[in-house]
Amino acid sequence: MNNINPDRFSGTNTSAVSYDAGLKSHMNRVYARMSFGVLLSAVVSIFMANSPELLKLFLSGPQAYIVMFAPVAIVFFGFNPARMSSNTLRLSFIAISVLYGISFSSIFFMYNIGDISRAFLLATIMFSGLSIFGYTTKRDLGPLATFAFMGVLGVFAMSILNGFFFKNEGLADIISLVSIVAFAGVTAWETQNMKQLYNAANGDEGNSRIAWSGALTLYISFVAIFMNLLRFMGGGRD
Repeated sequence: MNNINPDRFSGTNTSAVSYDAGLKSHMNRVYARMSFGVLLSAVVSIFMANSPELLKLFLSGPQAYIVMFAPVAIVFFGFNPARMSSNTLRLSFIAISVLYGISFSSIFFMYNIGDISRAFLLATIMFSGLSIFGYTTKRDLGPLATFAFMGVLGVFAMSILNGFFFKNEGLADIISLVSIVAFAGVTAWETQNMKQLYNAANGDEGNSRIAWSGALTLYISFVAIFMNLLRFMGGGRD
């Protein structure tokens, strides 16, 4: 009878355990940063909503468009994980979260706090379920991501056109529905993508930059799902 040496597999087992621990730490870092962004935006929006002077300064007049489109500009031109350091990405992420928070302050005048709370809770439940699916599924979600990002681009373009030209409520409802579906797909795919991109060989700096990229994508997805759910669920102020 052949003797099996348990030490033969010890190296493989140790490597697997080390990888699992590293991956868990990496995903926790992604979600912690994403959650920090959501919390920061919430704090800023509440602070803004309680300051008439700041509301007038940022959201009254042409400067409101600067606040509205500044986060998009930073995402496209001031957030490059391939070239920027982790510290610089952190500053960009904070700036985006603050600017979104300023923009979101108007929802406290448009919707009841109960509607806002329910939409936030439902968005959290949806986001959690989609992330769990993206993390555990064995199916390649790449094809889903292609359609999801096409939907996001279409929603962005139609939102601008409807906001400035059409101003059609029915079209706005369709845009919100498509947006929820599109960002749901982005959430599941990005979770899977973060899992696949992790590699201990990237080093702490490399994985940190990847984590900031994932945190930003998931932050934007969560915010989009929340805002569009609020549009459907909110009855407006009485």
